[in-house]
Amino acid sequence: SNTVRLLNTSSTKLATAPRKLLHGLPNISPLVSSVEETPEPIPTTVKGTIPTWIHGSLLRNGPGKFEFGNHYNHWFDGMALMHRFQIEDGQVTYRSRFLHSDSYKQNSERNRIIVSEFGTLALPDPCKNFFQRFLSRFEMIKPTDNASVNFVKYKGDYYASTETNYMHRVDPDTLESKQKVDWSKFIAVNGATAHPHFDPDGTAYNMGNSYRNKGAFYNIIRVPPERDGPEDNLEGAKILCSIAPRDKSKPSYYHSFGMSKNYVVFIEQPIKMDLFKIVTGRLRGKSLNEGVYWDPNQETTFHLIDKQTGKEMPVKYHAKALSTFHQINAFEQDGFLMLDMCCSDDGQAINNFLVQNLRQSGEALDEMYNTMSRPLPRRFVLPLNISSETPLEQNLNTRPDSTATAVCRTNNQVFCTFEDLHGEDLKDYGGLEFPHINYARYNTKPYRYYYGCGFRHLVGDSLIKMDLESKKFKVWRQPDLYPSEPVFIPSPNAEKEDDGVILSVIITPVKDKSTFLLVLDAKTFEELGRAEVPVNIPYGFHGVFNSSA
Repeated sequence: SNTVRLLNTSSTKLATAPRKLLHGLPNISPLVSSVEETPEPIPTTVKGTIPTWIHGSLLRNGPGKFEFGNHYNHWFDGMALMHRFQIEDGQVTYRSRFLHSDSYKQNSERNRIIVSEFGTLALPDPCKNFFQRFLSRFEMIKPTDNASVNFVKYKGDYYASTETNYMHRVDPDTLESKQKVDWSKFIAVNGATAHPHFDPDGTAYNMGNSYRNKGAFYNIIRVPPERDGPEDNLEGAKILCSIAPRDKSKPSYYHSFGMSKNYVVFIEQPIKMDLFKIVTGRLRGKSLNEGVYWDPNQETTFHLIDKQTGKEMPVKYHAKALSTFHQINAFEQDGFLMLDMCCSDDGQAINNFLVQNLRQSGEALDEMYNTMSRPLPRRFVLPLNISSETPLEQNLNTRPDSTATAVCRTNNQVFCTFEDLHGEDLKDYGGLEFPHINYARYNTKPYRYYYGCGFRHLVGDSLIKMDLESKKFKVWRQPDLYPSEPVFIPSPNAEKEDDGVILSVIITPVKDKSTFLLVLDAKTFEELGRAEVPVNIPYGFHGVFNSSA
């Protein structure tokens, strides 16, 4: 039977209990193993009921092939496999395709790793002579176009996206790769995140780094909502603002950013990229991830950029060292900006997700998991009206029932501490990541509910709905089942914030070809139905719902 529980904690901070260590974690290596694609739609077996008002497709992206002759080293390196669950009249079909990136095609032709990925350095071509192989070590590592992180939408088109300068425009019905698109042909950036934000009119905002003679810069990008012609993709994209890193030779790594109604919020965290190590990686025989490191001695800095003027606000907000991959929401109210995100107290995670770690079993797996920091939902409260009159060294957060603090150190520097968006019992579920909200109606606005995956393993093993008013949460969890990021779809004529359903793809390492699409009532968190599909799917990253209603 489904495990749906309502858990209650008071919102007051408790003395932090020692973390419970987990033992006997099951082996999940089938979830990080190569699979075949299913390019033609196949039917699924529906159990229960899938609401007939759902019209459209859940598009998901993630790694699907982990070797060409040699094995990839890092989870992020696997070749992009795109999935489509088409939902119509209570029935579901499934199809999947490998993204036909240049990386995939070149690797497939030679059946060896030709293109370097985040954690895997391509080996020199054995057909070259010694001198040619030696010279090839002095070449820069070329960016990959293996766009395996997410599906993103610009000007009505869907793109498979990663964090380099390359995306692929994809047909959302057939999953065929239509066009390779290079950000750097439109604006002076060397990449962009796979997590843009959107204004209600469809204007997209993103962030990307540029590497110039003077070092690295962080750039805020704006893409207009309308296309000018059939060939138009990123035309009209502009850099709104460029921000210099604290150390231009060691910029911060970031996976996403926050956005409120009036501001883009960039979180400069102490996960650093050593550009010298990255540039010389090939010469030293090291992959890109060897140049990424955690510096716990540096603070985290929040930069606010005015979306209208493109100006960076003079006030900088600081917090202790933390790492974040995903924001939940950000909104302005009563002169404050609330920034909600999933944070960890250290930033080692990115280097923990080596394929060999994910395939471990027994005590080695338990130890790996127990030494990792848990991602937890937290709120920072940033006071917006800082002036020369603002008193120093006192808490400026006057919001009732908020335990976050914001203290002016100087007139343009505020030090912040967070408040928890959860109770102690969330830790029993391993914290929460892959957060999702009712984005269309509540992004950049005050909201009550967020959804995510609990992490009592190296990948998500439960689905969670949190009520911010009560700090109570509901859980869907079953043994040996591993859910993907929950995606919220509002029901027609929805009135309440949680009127709708949650979609999640559920996979298991213990039974072959036993994947299913799960549909939960977002309000009660009870299962409405599932669509069973006889395929294996590796654990993926992100996805979107493409409505055809």
